[in-house]
Amino acid sequence: MNIIVCMKQVPDTNEVKIDKKTNTLMRQGVRSIINPYDLHAIEEALRLREKMGGKVTVISMGPLQVIESLKEAVSMGVDEVILLSDRAFAGADTLATSYTLSRAIDKIGNVDLILCGKQAIDGDTAQVGPGIAEHLDIAHVTYVEKIIDIDEKEITVKRLVDDGYQIIKAELPVLLTVLKEINEPRLPSIRGILRSREMDDIPVWTADDLDIDRNLIGLNGSPTQVISVDTPQLDVEARIFEGDYQTQVDCLLKALMEQKVL
Repeated sequence: MNIIVCMKQVPDTNEVKIDKKTNTLMRQGVRSIINPYDLHAIEEALRLREKMGGKVTVISMGPLQVIESLKEAVSMGVDEVILLSDRAFAGADTLATSYTLSRAIDKIGNVDLILCGKQAIDGDTAQVGPGIAEHLDIAHVTYVEKIIDIDEKEITVKRLVDDGYQIIKAELPVLLTVLKEINEPRLPSIRGILRSREMDDIPVWTADDLDIDRNLIGLNGSPTQVISVDTPQLDVEARIFEGDYQTQVDCLLKALMEQKVL
């Protein structure tokens, strides 16, 4: 079974910084991690390979620093990794990103299953996974909590919805976006860590390496663009009310009414 996992490197959520000139994330000098939901996608791919055989390939799009996260995926046990990196890809929204990733998957070819985390923690759109499937013209199932059964032709999954769950059967190839409840990601193995340290030739594909329409990638292919980004400035006034609880409540109510909150 040929399994592809789409992984994103994201800034640590406590250290997100925005370039005020370009309104894009500043990645240089900012600690980055594998998107946590994608770790569950990697783990599920490894479990399926252990059960059915085959190969797991992780692909990611971003600057060269993403290589460190790809090496972490190797240390977990994936077979191959590929980085899509080109200035032409910069500034892509979810539509352009999903298109670019789909072109890479198409180049790999003969894919049975594509796994993605349900969303990236820096954007929270949950659009890239379904977008890839649409560009590839294959079925997709989102918010997968469990893979119930799979063979060479079809897969049965449990999908979480607002008021319960659905059992869905789909023919392969198919794309799934998975929830964290699907598994517990493994820690890197010693053998995997040593193998990742020895990898100095991770493939880096540019736009020239893909059968791609340059009008559909990067900023040019992004119908949604960030016009401005502002950080809320909180003007907090701290007040402590003395006395017994009834006095404190009365003072609080009076203050709220003065501020016209009540």
